[in-house]
Amino acid sequence: MSDRVGLVFAPQARTYDLGPEHPLRPERVLLTWSLIQAYGLDQLPTVVTLGASEAPDATIGLAHTPEYIEATRAAGHGADGPWGRFGFGPGDNPIFDLMHEASALVVGASIAAAQAVWEGSLEHAFNAAGGLHHAMPARASGFCVYDDPAIAIAWLLEHGAARIAYVDVDVHHGDGPQAIFYDEPRVLTASIHQRAPWFFPGTGDTTETGGPDAPGSAVNVPLPPGTGDSEWLAAFRSTILPAVAEFKPDVLVTQLGCDTHTTDPLAQLDLTTRAYRAAARDLHELAHRVARGRWVATGGGGYQWASVVPRAWTIAFAEMAGALDTLDPALPPAFVEEATALAGLAVPDRLDDP
Repeated sequence: MSDRVGLVFAPQARTYDLGPEHPLRPERVLLTWSLIQAYGLDQLPTVVTLGASEAPDATIGLAHTPEYIEATRAAGHGADGPWGRFGFGPGDNPIFDLMHEASALVVGASIAAAQAVWEGSLEHAFNAAGGLHHAMPARASGFCVYDDPAIAIAWLLEHGAARIAYVDVDVHHGDGPQAIFYDEPRVLTASIHQRAPWFFPGTGDTTETGGPDAPGSAVNVPLPPGTGDSEWLAAFRSTILPAVAEFKPDVLVTQLGCDTHTTDPLAQLDLTTRAYRAAARDLHELAHRVARGRWVATGGGGYQWASVVPRAWTIAFAEMAGALDTLDPALPPAFVEEATALAGLAVPDRLDDP
């Protein structure tokens, strides 16, 4: 369906590292790139590899306050300060070395994808390092420092896009983009996620439908723990897809978190790669049907970083590149060896779950 597809490859993104005990591991992105390369997807004649550089403060400032950007830079350079007021500290959002620079690189990678799609050199582009969708304008949240999907959306609006649809399939509600664009009629935010009184971030009810100047600009599909493939896909297809089609965006931006997987340690949905295949195909068709093929995809959550994330995101990228049906169901042995060595335990040797 597409003859120009971009893969943002920025191995220096490994610097977005919250520590060896933190569940958000940079290896999830590095192994995704390894699997994509092991399958030869990056060598397809339709695929273009994009680089990335740190986004400037002015670009990050499209979604974040100057005070927060300066605090992030200072904290990451070892300065003392009241960093707790910005969401930094022990737990979800620990301060790490060169925090601003690492986070600005993730933003730069999503901007590279958005720019290539908007300027027309590519139809689709994927930044596996992105999808940090919980960061708010003036604070870190949920492992996320800068909200790269929201910044990419703001960049697209600044450069002439009239309407943008954001679809978030992470197990956690896409609260950052929703909050940032809640009263912006040019942006539709649509999130399908696990919802329970005790589950992070505690938002994403069906009653959250947009601000006073943008009624209907937010669509939320909260699902109970234990929801499986068929129920998830039915909800996705009956709610999210029609809402985006009705909105008629210029660009489709997606967050493809795969912490919905049945084995994920931080959530309780029951999805398998069957749902990931079907959702990727649905989103691909939707992009061509309603957005003239313009599709900017980011990664996101996923805490089975060796056994699930690389497979899930390789499935998504292979669908973007029109090559999913040609992939060998058996994973390349070199990748299995690499992932097993990194994880210290056996990983699946098949692309799809049993």
